[in-house]
Amino acid sequence: MPLITTIGFDADDTLWHNESIFEDAHKRYCELLARWHDAETVERTLFATEMRNLEQFGYGIKSHALSSIETAIALTQGGISAEEIHAIVDLAKGMLDHPVELLEGAAEVLPALAKRHRLVLITKGDLRDQERKVRKSGLEAHFQEIEIISEKDTKVYRRLLARHGITPAEFLMVGNSLKSDILPVLDLGGRGVYVPYRITWQAERAEPPPEAAAAGRFFTIPNLRALPDLLEKISGEPD
Repeated sequence: MPLITTIGFDADDTLWHNESIFEDAHKRYCELLARWHDAETVERTLFATEMRNLEQFGYGIKSHALSSIETAIALTQGGISAEEIHAIVDLAKGMLDHPVELLEGAAEVLPALAKRHRLVLITKGDLRDQERKVRKSGLEAHFQEIEIISEKDTKVYRRLLARHGITPAEFLMVGNSLKSDILPVLDLGGRGVYVPYRITWQAERAEPPPEAAAAGRFFTIPNLRALPDLLEKISGEPD
């Protein structure tokens, strides 16, 4: 295969912590509704509401907050108080104000890779929140392009790569979501490096690609520190 010229990086839970922030907020949300329903019911109903609202609200903390309020009203049959709704809003504000905490290896690996490769940040979610996290991460300068998009699928990746003049065969995507970061790129003929995070949101869960279909193009590493060695190995393999 051709050498890798461009490396794409997901942001949330690939370069910095994100789902752990949601995890903490979910626990507090369930505690708020505990006098009406058990945590399992709250979580199941909230997820269903988020999926139903996804087309209108998209991804991110603000859309999560709107679905959380809608779910709370439904589960309490309108019994939730204005004070308790305000507490849900405060949970969202706390998430938006949360410091950006980089994952292991991000601060060291990206500057080194940027010397030899074209780096592109590809993330989905709320525009203002993602811009805030990129800015506060200290990693912005290492990317030649930053793409904040509403969805990640094969069609979007194809359009994005074409716009930037990137050939799929020379492109490698690094991310924690098989569904959003890896499988669409493999479908285009690119390569993917899966870096699992300890939590995977239910909507992002997917099965790994069949080994025969992705031989030599799909890789799994424990953290970003392992990426340079993997790239060296890939580059050293015969085409």
